[in-house]
Amino acid sequence: MNRNSLTKRLVTAPYTFWMLIFVVVPIALVVYYALTDANGRFTMENIMAIVDYKKTFGVSVELALISTAICLLLAYPLAYTISRMKAHRQSTMVMLVMLPMWMNFLIRTYAWMTILENNGLINRFVRMLGGEGFRMINTNGAVVLGMVYNFLPYMILPIYTVLTKIEQSTIEAAQDLGANRAQVFRRILFPMSVPGIISGITMVFVPAVSTFVISKLLGGGKTFLIGDIIENYFLGNTGTVNYNIGASLSLVLMILILLSMAVMNHFDKDETSGGML
Repeated sequence: MNRNSLTKRLVTAPYTFWMLIFVVVPIALVVYYALTDANGRFTMENIMAIVDYKKTFGVSVELALISTAICLLLAYPLAYTISRMKAHRQSTMVMLVMLPMWMNFLIRTYAWMTILENNGLINRFVRMLGGEGFRMINTNGAVVLGMVYNFLPYMILPIYTVLTKIEQSTIEAAQDLGANRAQVFRRILFPMSVPGIISGITMVFVPAVSTFVISKLLGGGKTFLIGDIIENYFLGNTGTVNYNIGASLSLVLMILILLSMAVMNHFDKDETSGGML
C-alpha cells in the first residue's frame, strides 16, 4: 500500500465510520425486524401486513404527488424570476425563500393550525366581512397545504440553481432566430432545467410521502398517512407496540422511495443524453 492510498483511507475513515454507524446499521436493524417475528424467527407475515394498509399507502402517495405537483407549479416561475434578477437581488430573494426554514418545523406547522382552525385568522376575517367561515383544519386540503408550505423551498432551490446557469444570451439568441416565448420555454428553458426539476421532485416527494407530523397536526387524525401508522407501531400511541410490523412498513416505504428516486434518475439520464445528442 503506497503512501497516497494510506492517506486517502485515513482521511475517509471518519466518514466511513459515520455512514456505517448511522446509516448502514439502522437500515440493517429495520431489515432484521421486518423479516423476523417477536421470537427472532424468519417470517414474511410482517411484509404481507402491507395488504391491510394499502388504502393508507394509496392516500399517502396521492397527497404526496398532489403536493409535489403544486410545489412544481409554484416553484418554477418563482425560480425563473429570481434567476433573471441582478446578482444582489438574487441573494436577497434566495434568503427570503430559505428564511422560513430557519424556524423549527413544528412551530411552522403549529402556526398554520392557528391560521386554519375554526376560530383562526382566516375565518375571523371572513366573519368580519359577514361570511360564515370555512372548515379548513382537519382536512386533506390542510395536509396538502402544510406539505406545500414546508417543502416548497426544496423545489425552488434546485430549479433556481439550474436556471441561473442558463445565460441570458442563450435566450436572446433563440429570440433573434425567431423563437417566441413559448418556444423558448419549450426548447431552451425546460430541457435545460430538467435536472433541477428532477432533483426538486425527489426532494419534495420523499419527505411528503413519509411525513406524519403534518397529517397529525393539520389533519387532526382524520387524514391518516403511512408515516402515522409506522409511528404508532414504534411508539405505541394506539396501545400496541410492534417493532416488526413497524419495521416492515418502513422497509416497504423505503423501497417505494428508492424506486421513485431510480425512476427520476432514469429520466434525468435520458434528458442529459438527449441534450448531448
